[in-house]
Amino acid sequence: MISINQDAKRGTVVARRKSRDSAEDLIPEKPSLSSLKEAAADCRACDLWERGTQTVFGEGGRRAKVMFIGEQPGNEEDLQGKPFVGPAGRLLDEALEQAGIDRRQAYVTNVVKHFKWEARGKRRIHKKPNSSEIDACRPWIEAEIAFVDDLKKIAGIL
Repeated sequence: MISINQDAKRGTVVARRKSRDSAEDLIPEKPSLSSLKEAAADCRACDLWERGTQTVFGEGGRRAKVMFIGEQPGNEEDLQGKPFVGPAGRLLDEALEQAGIDRRQAYVTNVVKHFKWEARGKRRIHKKPNSSEIDACRPWIEAEIAFVDDLKKIAGIL
């Protein structure tokens, strides 16, 4: 099945093959940050929802100038339900402070919305998401990028 999507940022039309294992059908027709977050909470496009504590959706304002995108939530993010609150978040906060950027002016999120982990004793250790898990979450990150109106820069933190 082919879906036709308009790229809101560039005014272009993009055709792409629609996957059965994708969150695409969950994206609200007129998305807001709260409706996207609510829809993502019910996502079952891949198996990661079975082990994650909760969906960890992005945070920030519609007028953010920069977006930081990580690979996936970590243990602390999974437990708290917020992006970049664990060790990587503390490192990001330090880097933003040194660069003179107020984190409240940024949008932070992850490509994958559930924590993929493996048990090692009592600890939950990060396990890299595979391409099908990333592809399943792709509609979420695309919707988040389209949501942020004034976005000037996107930085990957993988």
